[in-house]
Amino acid sequence: MTDSNALDPEDRKIVTLARSARARNGVPEGAAVRDETGRTYVAGTVTLDSLKLSALQTAVAMAVASGATSLEAAAVVTEAETATEQDRAAVRDLGGTQTPVLVAGPDGTVRTTVTAG
Repeated sequence: MTDSNALDPEDRKIVTLARSARARNGVPEGAAVRDETGRTYVAGTVTLDSLKLSALQTAVAMAVASGATSLEAAAVVTEAETATEQDRAAVRDLGGTQTPVLVAGPDGTVRTTVTAG
């Protein structure tokens, strides 16, 4: 586990935003990504009859739709122990293989950090 106080303030911010999105929307996951200019994009899980996206996939899609050309970091708040391959692939597509993905539990404690690669 990573001490949340030891996180870079910008990384702590995206974990907090992801946690807030999860709680506010009552969804299984919340996520946030930070683009190359420092802008953040926050999302929750999308579950429709015709469309299912994880929170991280949705946050990446929002960044792309807003004109982001790269990612500095991503965070997901989830019950899962790590980011799925599909989530890491979405981050990798925009941010590259070395983009860090912070995986936090519902309490906001970062369990692990993996790379998108």
